Amino acid sequence: MRHQLTFPCEGAALAATLDDAPGTTGLLIVSGGNEIRSGAHRGMAMLAQRIAAAGHPAFRFDRRGIGDSEGENGGYTSSAPDIAAAIAAFRGAATHLTHIIAFGNCDAASALLLHQPLALDGLILANPWTYENDDSDETDETALPPASAIRARYLSRLTDPKSLLRLLKGEIDVKKLVRGLSALRRKPATALDSLSARLDAALAKLLCPATFLLATGDRTAQAFVENCHPGAVPVERLDSASHSFAGDDGEWLAERVLGVLTHLH
Repeated sequence: MRHQLTFPCEGAALAATLDDAPGTTGLLIVSGGNEIRSGAHRGMAMLAQRIAAAGHPAFRFDRRGIGDSEGENGGYTSSAPDIAAAIAAFRGAATHLTHIIAFGNCDAASALLLHQPLALDGLILANPWTYENDDSDETDETALPPASAIRARYLSRLTDPKSLLRLLKGEIDVKKLVRGLSALRRKPATALDSLSARLDAALAKLLCPATFLLATGDRTAQAFVENCHPGAVPVERLDSASHSFAGDDGEWLAERVLGVLTHLH
């Protein structure tokens, strides 16, 4: 049964959806970017439906300033109160819960790490955001791939006579070429306060079990692999370029999420 509800967060009313089920281990879905709780192409709504059909309650919400929620949108870096309030609301709406696992994709995954400790029993972190800018709506469609991928691609092109001929004929977009080459000159973010360093620090202090889910063809996932160090945290990989696990990839995502929920149960 699907229910719509609201809950308070620092004076704002936040909108949420509960897909109820009898299980005692529930899934909290945290939306990434500025997506509403239904997710891209309703992906998170369908994930919640699949999880509930398998017997586990699923809770989704719009953080402040997003979708049907009141308040000001401060981005994922200021979402700790929103997530904490959602956890409390989930427990209040599904009083039979004994455990809550949180799932987040993109900057929602990064938020779940950065805002620890939270009252959660586990984390499922998909394609975490590691780019230094705050615009995580710039997903794999527009964001530059990691430097290692750029180097490999341009080395291949520069040694390919056909590519050189295309360049001379004006068939290659020079602006894209310059943009790609400029990325090779950028100094990697190694400062202690860089996002990747902060994520690594959070991983080192993590108090609950976690699992990473990575779409190997997604640029955001590729950047995470290049910039962060999961250590002993399990990583499951899908041969896909879909940042949001669209289409048939949604089945793979649901199976991995259910695997974590069932293991804890």
